[in-house]
Amino acid sequence: MASRITCEVRESAPVAVVRLTGALDLGTMRSVHQALDGALAAQPEALVVDLAQVTVRDRLALSVFAATARRAEEWPAVPVVLCAPPPAAARWLAESTTCRVVPVSRDCAEATRMAGAQGALRIRVRLEPVAEACRRARELVGDACARWNLPDAAGPAALVLTELVGNVVRHVGTPMQVTVTLRRPYLHLAVVDGSSAAAQPAGLDLRAEGGRGLLLVRELAQRWGSVPAGQGKAVWAMLPAT
Repeated sequence: MASRITCEVRESAPVAVVRLTGALDLGTMRSVHQALDGALAAQPEALVVDLAQVTVRDRLALSVFAATARRAEEWPAVPVVLCAPPPAAARWLAESTTCRVVPVSRDCAEATRMAGAQGALRIRVRLEPVAEACRRARELVGDACARWNLPDAAGPAALVLTELVGNVVRHVGTPMQVTVTLRRPYLHLAVVDGSSAAAQPAGLDLRAEGGRGLLLVRELAQRWGSVPAGQGKAVWAMLPAT
């Protein structure tokens, strides 16, 4: 008989709690991964995963939580905390590499406090897909770097965010949410738009109509990427917070 697991998402701002119920194994970990990705798409300040009602049938399936934490570190730059694992799962977590990436707490209340304590400095604005949006983006990141005392990051961050916003203006044409986050050791920049098409840099074809701005992003950022976010996508970049 195939295993079953349910994922209940409770969004109690600013922390999202995902309560899992059922069997976690290699067959159900995909649905867990999708549910956790969906919770991250709402851009909470932190994500708590409640394991109290989970039976772990395959310890390899616990890697889904490490994968989610790594995704959350890049975008939306939020902490992930596991809570209340049953004894066997707690032992396997302690023996695995997962605990090096995802902290584990005894109960949901403690996990929520732990996640909240790891909160980052964050600024969000919504912009329309007009040329003025690029100037607004430069001003936003400039003000953030000044407020957070990041003089060396201001110039590269302004260039990167301008390109991310400009890509939406030129090629997507939907309203966008722009986020600047300080979660040391990185300054995180992200733009969420209404197109599900992944952002791709241009190749070597100089006749290509777009994508060259993303080549600049790739050169300036420590890491960058494009991931699904609701009905659209998030294009994110990480720069050293100096």
